[in-house]
Amino acid sequence: MQTVISLERADSPDAVALIEELEGELAARYAVESRHGYSVQKLIEQGVAFYVLRVGDEPAGCGGIQFFGQEYGELKRMFVRPKFRGMGLSKTILDCLMQAARERGVPIARLETGIYQHAAIALYERSGFYRIPPFGPYTNDPVSRCYELRLDRQP
Repeated sequence: MQTVISLERADSPDAVALIEELEGELAARYAVESRHGYSVQKLIEQGVAFYVLRVGDEPAGCGGIQFFGQEYGELKRMFVRPKFRGMGLSKTILDCLMQAARERGVPIARLETGIYQHAAIALYERSGFYRIPPFGPYTNDPVSRCYELRLDRQP
């Protein structure tokens, strides 16, 4: 099957459905105060570049990146539907977001994820992200893990 990833508004029907599924999975694992994901409205308000990945015509995953000036880009709302997991689609989304960051010229990519997101943590670490102290709003949350990748040191 053909995969296509495209920049879309976070309030498109496919994007909303993916974000709602992600939020459902996170709600089953984390208390509300430990769920730091942006709402659809906040994704738009904050100017997050949001991508939807499709396998054939079916939306399979999503992810976004918010730029904080030229300092860094922060990954937001990365998700792949369960039936599409194990196909390398998370890496495709991550590669797309890293390419967007490189094109923007930011030297650093950062992210926050939860301690129970084992597959996500493995993906980030395999991709060169390393653990950093909490940044931004993620301080004082024992179930958060923060990561960073220096894009200015990548070949």
